[in-house]
Amino acid sequence: MGAFDLPEALPGAVITFPMLGESFSLAPSGTYTLFGHTLYWYGAIIGLGFLLGVLYCFRRGPREFGPTSDQLTDAVLIGLPAAILGARLYYVFCHWDNYVGDTVLATLWNWCKIWEGGTAIPGGLLLVLVCLWLYTRKKKISFGAVMDTVAFGLLIGQTVGRWSNFMNREYLGTTTDIFCRMGLTTGGTTYYVHPLFLYESVWMLLGFVWLHIWSKKGKRTYDGQIILIYLAWYGFIRLVLEGLRTSPLLIPGTTLRASQVIMGAVFLAAVILLIVNGRKPHDPAELYINKVRAARAAEAAANDTEETKPGE
Repeated sequence: MGAFDLPEALPGAVITFPMLGESFSLAPSGTYTLFGHTLYWYGAIIGLGFLLGVLYCFRRGPREFGPTSDQLTDAVLIGLPAAILGARLYYVFCHWDNYVGDTVLATLWNWCKIWEGGTAIPGGLLLVLVCLWLYTRKKKISFGAVMDTVAFGLLIGQTVGRWSNFMNREYLGTTTDIFCRMGLTTGGTTYYVHPLFLYESVWMLLGFVWLHIWSKKGKRTYDGQIILIYLAWYGFIRLVLEGLRTSPLLIPGTTLRASQVIMGAVFLAAVILLIVNGRKPHDPAELYINKVRAARAAEAAANDTEETKPGE
């Protein structure tokens, strides 16, 4: 096989990492049994990443960015189905011919068979951005503040969730002899490849740690700054990794790698917006969290004044 001839996944292959020693090898099952039911680690790991991300957002969001717990609950209830739908539609679009049935109903049913696999993060991310923008406009709350909170959940979710690809032996890169290569042994043959899931997971973890520390130090100067940094951070890594992917999604009718084009554009747009906004002065009072705190202080002062009025 050539560098780009590997299949999209090698389920059941024995996994080795030469950098961890010749004796290290794993052959994890993609499933587990719970209460007599066979379940997939893929879903469990993604679910864990989602849960950890939500818990972090609910802990920091109301106190440090402004959105209330109820508003974040709405964001989750809107964002989760939007992410699934967007990720599925993106994948179907890139494999359009595989999902066209004999009738309209057959085609729609093929689109719905998400349990057979076939999703892509960029599509989910883009639809989440659109849906939450519409939600915040309707509720008249800060889109930037909500997305700054959500960005941390995305970083955590992707850091953990990418290990679902490890369990399925998928998201493979080209063959390589790099020191951190991953070995996949199947049918008596070992293929050493770039472990793209690992690269992305580590990259997103570094982004989370950096932004957590940076934001805790009060470096954020305007609403939307963190989500822009996230989009630039994630856009960059996908731009790079898609060039190494063995089975990339292509824009129909072209040889262009869909996620490389789209996330490259996202990266460029985010960087431009960061530069433009970085050259502008920003009044701390304009941060949504400071507006919320000022409104609460004014309300509390008004209540105190009302309570201390002499009786009539």
